[in-house]
Amino acid sequence: MKLKADLHVHTTASDGRLTPVELVRMARKEELSVLAVTDHDSVSGVSAALDEARDTDLLVLPGVEINTDVPGAEVHVLGYCIDYCCGELSAVLENLCRERLIRGQKMVSRLAALGMPVSWKHVQDLAGGGVVGRPHIAQALLEAGHVQSLAEAFQKYLGREGPVYVEREKVSPVEAVRLVNRSGGFAVLAHPHSFGLHRLDEILGPLMSSGLSGVETYYNGFGSYDVESLVAMADENGLLATGGSDFHCLGTPDETPLGGVDMPQDRLEKFLAKAREHMPDLFKTWTLTAYQ
Repeated sequence: MKLKADLHVHTTASDGRLTPVELVRMARKEELSVLAVTDHDSVSGVSAALDEARDTDLLVLPGVEINTDVPGAEVHVLGYCIDYCCGELSAVLENLCRERLIRGQKMVSRLAALGMPVSWKHVQDLAGGGVVGRPHIAQALLEAGHVQSLAEAFQKYLGREGPVYVEREKVSPVEAVRLVNRSGGFAVLAHPHSFGLHRLDEILGPLMSSGLSGVETYYNGFGSYDVESLVAMADENGLLATGGSDFHCLGTPDETPLGGVDMPQDRLEKFLAKAREHMPDLFKTWTLTAYQ
């Protein structure tokens, strides 16, 4: 039996458009076997997703995507099979969410100063009670008619080099990996092209020394050469090679659909073996008999 998985998705708990329940229902409709809920700096959607998937043929794994910084770029760390009730993890994530809120308000103020006002309340409404992020501000800009697309909002204003970009407090990649491990989970470096593959060796070394377990190698936009290089690097270093869509349900033409990244079965099997080591009881609720 071929399993279909998506190990990188977002809900309204961060910057996705679907609630955790809606996302699980879509995943079942798309006949996914495994879904990892990995919201930015938030685990508030995990419980509802787990409840919706309990005793079904869909295995939901509790996860998180922690946004971290290195000089000149962001590095995202995916945490899988975490204890999402862990006090230390919750405290760190709550602080990061507060920083996102402060940052969002500053960016909205800068937009107003540029003659492109958007309502802060509307930005919060777009976040739906979840973590406020730049995609919510981009959507507000689009709805206000200040830009013609979400991509334009980021390219002209919200990107790292944009006039309204605001830095915020973040943990380091090493701190994020250690936090995930202390929370009972295992850490994977997300979409390494986001900081530039030429910096991979520089960033990867300290993370492996801190207990990194894998690298996201199957991802929309990676060419075959990049995938082969990343997989070879992962194998050389004893790391998992994972994949996911980074699905937000934004409805844009270039968005990878839920389950739209094909992760080879042998790679998925290795990932699931690691996940089962960390959360054996969770696998008992999965109705696929081959995994009982």
